[in-house]
Amino acid sequence: MIFDKTHFSEDLIDTKIKTGLYIILTTDEDDSRPVYISGNFNDWRTQDKEFMMEKVGVGLYHYKFTHDFDYPETLLYKFTKGDWSDVEIGINEERTENRSTTKHTGIQNEHVFKWRRNWLPFKPNFLPQIQLISDEFEIPQLNTTRKIWALLPHDYDASEESYPVMYLQDAQNLFNENAEYGNWEIDKKLAVMSEYKVGKIIVIAVEHAEEDRIKEYNVGKTVLGKGRGKKYIQFLVETLKPYVDSNFRTKKEREFTGIGGSSMGALVSIFSGLRYPEVFGKLMIFSPSLWVNPKIKVKEAENSGDTKIYLYAGGDESETMIEHVETFKNRILENEFVNDKMKINLSINKLGKHNETYWSDEFPKAIEWLFFSTK
Repeated sequence: MIFDKTHFSEDLIDTKIKTGLYIILTTDEDDSRPVYISGNFNDWRTQDKEFMMEKVGVGLYHYKFTHDFDYPETLLYKFTKGDWSDVEIGINEERTENRSTTKHTGIQNEHVFKWRRNWLPFKPNFLPQIQLISDEFEIPQLNTTRKIWALLPHDYDASEESYPVMYLQDAQNLFNENAEYGNWEIDKKLAVMSEYKVGKIIVIAVEHAEEDRIKEYNVGKTVLGKGRGKKYIQFLVETLKPYVDSNFRTKKEREFTGIGGSSMGALVSIFSGLRYPEVFGKLMIFSPSLWVNPKIKVKEAENSGDTKIYLYAGGDESETMIEHVETFKNRILENEFVNDKMKINLSINKLGKHNETYWSDEFPKAIEWLFFSTK
């Protein structure tokens, strides 16, 4: 669709008022999602209502910076549909560079060809290398074996770089197209992140124990009975991590090592991080089953203070989910063994349900904040 931008601009702007900068946006793809401008003028926030563009026609938006706006020397910006997972992309679905202008008045015409939706589409050449470590990796602590995968950066073989590592539970639901309830699509999400030059990370995906999953992820005696979680965590720390560090180019230190999961997988990840803060410095906790053990205690540990926790919950999961995660966050921060260095990012999606679709959308945000954000 082609617009006469010049004609539109003259109709839109009172030529007697020459103050301020008008951003006029046309787009080939349009839908009901609002459009926001994010940039170095608002700390790159993606849902800043102050910078939501006004829709004035099909595929046609505008925004005015007022005459007294405090402009950076160079205005840098991008257009999003409310989140970086829904950011603008090019005609061939490629990432776009930041837009810029030094103008403080007049008209700036811009065009967006396409938009991402839930981080997709992805470029196949950026997909991680998926390696099956073993069909039957021995877990001596539990006297069993398990299938374990490694997802390596797409250019792992072409570089000599070492990478941070994230250990994730429930591998069956992370990148399996045939998963019964859908999957997180972490392979595709890592491909998109790699294209944006973030997300160079090794993911170690451990399959769950099928019918013994709950017992294996349950720590201690709880409402679910006696769990085997302590032994499972010992396996991760004493057996799996040493193997991974010996066989892959990893950054071994705690500040480069994370653990995470969803639901019961999130619960065992919490215990892993709090019991072994000298091993895990990053926790990715999605919709944790805190109802199982709501009074989790922080172990006194010398290195517990500088842990980063990305905590996510959906408002449409259960009546107590948000209450439990907020209480957990407060207990952690108020604990006498936690100092000011510990950081918790609480992300709540009021419409979020307890399923892979919402955890999939949250995954890139969590990885970026935990490992690559300097804020």
